Amino acid sequence: MSEHPRVRQKKRAFPRILGRERAFLADTLRAETTGGLLLLAAAVVALVWANSPWQDAYHHLRETQLGPLTVEGWASDGALTFFFYLAGVELKRELVVGTLSKLSEAVVPVVAALSGMVLPAIIYLAVNLTSSHGRPSGWAVPTATDIAFALAVLAIVGSSLPSALRAFLLTLAVVDDFGAILVIAAFFSHGFHLLPLLASIALIAVFYLLQHRRIRTPFLYIPVAIGAWWFMHESGIHATIAGVALGLVTRVVPDPGEEHAPAERIEHRLRPWIAGIAVPLFALFAAGVTLSGSAVRQLLTDPVAIGVVAGLLLGKSIGVFGGSWLTARFTRAELNSDLAWRDVAAVSVLAGIGFTVALLIAQLAFGVDVAQVERAKAAVLIASVLAALIAAILLARRNRTYAD
Repeated sequence: MSEHPRVRQKKRAFPRILGRERAFLADTLRAETTGGLLLLAAAVVALVWANSPWQDAYHHLRETQLGPLTVEGWASDGALTFFFYLAGVELKRELVVGTLSKLSEAVVPVVAALSGMVLPAIIYLAVNLTSSHGRPSGWAVPTATDIAFALAVLAIVGSSLPSALRAFLLTLAVVDDFGAILVIAAFFSHGFHLLPLLASIALIAVFYLLQHRRIRTPFLYIPVAIGAWWFMHESGIHATIAGVALGLVTRVVPDPGEEHAPAERIEHRLRPWIAGIAVPLFALFAAGVTLSGSAVRQLLTDPVAIGVVAGLLLGKSIGVFGGSWLTARFTRAELNSDLAWRDVAAVSVLAGIGFTVALLIAQLAFGVDVAQVERAKAAVLIASVLAALIAAILLARRNRTYAD
């Protein structure tokens, strides 16, 4: 009899959630919220450390060589691979059984995501192509949205907001992540080598066959995944792309009589590590930028910094909202009936939180130009904080409306 109260307590935890997909969404939001807060804490530690009397120790640790990569390299190429693996799994789930599997429900968030990537890039290019000191190569920096931060803000200030708004943001972020992945693969590959790429593709195919044959032992999957990651790195394509590919070939639909699909089991085990260690570790070694008086003054006149801030704050909000409204206005696609356009406007501002992927693209875009990388990262941090604060105010107002 002692088991029955616990079962009833689980049902009361999410009384408004119906169905496996909504329950999964709620679990994801809870984990992502925790990850967002840890990510923020790691970024604050990095900023304080990099601007403290012990900044030399920070830079020395970041540049320490551990085997084939530096500590920073392991954080960006290694730890983030797990993050992108989950992005691949979430994309496949949305395509197979989620909102992206239904054209009528997918059109609005997909167009919103694409518009929210294109317009920031256009704004960035407009700033940098018209400046004598512009750096157009950084056009992709303001195109990415950080789902962990965005969901954390939404969960903290939006407890009474409709679940459809969270679903809209999650779908938007999945498409946004996939777009960022394509951008990294297409535009930020260096020293391309065909044979390692073919080896990586072959191992990804082996991973797929293991899934297809319903083999469950991790002793086969782990070495195959590590090999696919390493050969992808050696090919010149960013190693995180291997994580995405492995996520896309992971089975997301359970067999008859199977309680959970492999993707759900793996995600259940990996997510705490990714949210608690992998992504914060990347933030710790990516967000440590110098914010001296001279550095801040340079940000005010640096076209890269101006383009990044304008792209994230203006481009994202106008792109996401404008893409959503125009799609609903001129096609048969409709906004979820539970939502108001003011809700979409608040989430559009929230999409301006760039952080994780934007910091990664800043590193890839400007390479060995350390000073420019630092300014681009500082601009990402500033824009992300401003977007989070503005969105929090807008969402809090909408939250009070739904609570009343």
